[in-house]
This record gives sequence, C-alpha cells and structure tokens, in this order.
Amino acid sequence: MLVEVAGSTILVDAGLGATRGVCDAGVPLTDIDLIVITHLHSDHYLELGPLLHTAWTAGLTRSIPVIGPAGLSQYWEHFQAAMAFDVDLRVQDEGRVPFGPLADIREITEGEIWAGDGLSIHTIRNYHPPIEDSFALRLTDGGSALVLSGDTAPFDGWVEFCKGCDLLVHEVMLQAGVDALMSRHRNPDPRLKDHILRSHTEAAEVGRIATAAGIKALALNHFVPDGLPGFGPDDFSSAVRTTYAGPVTVGKDGLRLDW
Repeated sequence: MLVEVAGSTILVDAGLGATRGVCDAGVPLTDIDLIVITHLHSDHYLELGPLLHTAWTAGLTRSIPVIGPAGLSQYWEHFQAAMAFDVDLRVQDEGRVPFGPLADIREITEGEIWAGDGLSIHTIRNYHPPIEDSFALRLTDGGSALVLSGDTAPFDGWVEFCKGCDLLVHEVMLQAGVDALMSRHRNPDPRLKDHILRSHTEAAEVGRIATAAGIKALALNHFVPDGLPGFGPDDFSSAVRTTYAGPVTVGKDGLRLDW
C-alpha cells in the first residue's frame, strides 16, 4: 500500500511486486519518504531489499527510515551480503553512494512511531498468531484518519483503535473459500488451515467491526483466499455488507482512494 498524506509518501509493506506497483502508480522510488513493515511474513517484506536496491540504482542518495519488527535489521544485513559483489562494483565503477546507510532501520513499537510535518502514525499490536510483532496503523494529518489493519484476527481494543476513522482498509476472509482452498491444496496439512482461520478476520466480522467503530468508509484487501475460482470480489463485499451499511470498496492493484 502506498499512502500520500501531509506531503509525505509512505510505503506500507513490501511484498513481491511492490517495486513495480509503486512505479505503476507513477511514483518514483526515489520519492518514498518512509517505509513501514507491519510484520515478518514474506508477503509483507520479501521485496524490501530489491526495492531499495532498485531505488539506489535509480539515483537514491538519501536515507529512508524503515520501521519494522525486530529481525528486519538481520534481513537487511543478509541482503547486503548477498548483493555485495554488485553493490561494491557499482560503488567503485559507477561512483554511487554507499548502499547500506540508505535504509535507516528502526524497530516498531506500540504507540506513536512517527510525528512531524503534520503527520502522525500510531500503531497497535494486532492478533496474527503465531507472530507476536504484528501491527495495525492509524495515520492522521490533523483532520482525517486512515487505519490499516495489517493481517489480523479480531482482538480486544481493535474497535476503539478504528473509532471514527475516515477510511479503514481491512483484510478479509471467507471461511467457505478457505475450505475450498484446502480441498484443492496439494499438501493439505491441517496446520495450514488452522493458521489461516485463527489469524484472519471473517468477512461478516469485518463488517461488524466497521459498524461498531463508526467508520466513514471501508476498503477490503488481503483476500483470503485470493484468486480462487468461485470466490470473487462480489462474494467478499456481499458478506461484509450483511453487517455494515456504509460504503465498501473492494481493493485491487492500482486502485486509488481518497480519504
């Protein structure tokens, strides 16, 4: 997700395809001001290193704050080691700035993680077992508020955190879809289904959360399952609308929303 607010461009998570997604949105990689990684599942940080390397070869010379869970710094160190030949060669042969300092890795915590220039970002630890360091975000610019759920099942304090926001972007799951997914899986280990069901939020529950929090608009993302025949966008939105009467947008790559 790419957020433009209070004059800042913020990338939230960097799974596979993030680099192309930012470029397709018409935003130069060198214009990113802040990166936040919500948790260390591969679909949320797999492409962080390649994205920063591509920004570097595109002319990035300044440090970008990267706020994420403990363990992200080790990822960054190992990525640099893996790319050492290329990085050293480009520094010597092309005169590029040192690569490592371009990522200012900071550990994410609960509470306010960013403040300045009219922007404030608060976090809450959500519920995405077995990962403990998994976070939702609330971004405010003084007048409006955007909440990003990250990957989460319902948890105490979540409704209050979302209260009154202008836009809630929430992950969504259909249990019937999970059942169908597992029936077609080549290796249907019961642990996988157990993880999915306990770590995500059923569509009707997403609607109940949105209603209880009194949000102004809801957008759905991180579909569980995603792309499975027989379970399309209308199935997710229809299930959410059984418990939420406000505006619902089904997310897709390249979608732009104002909030």
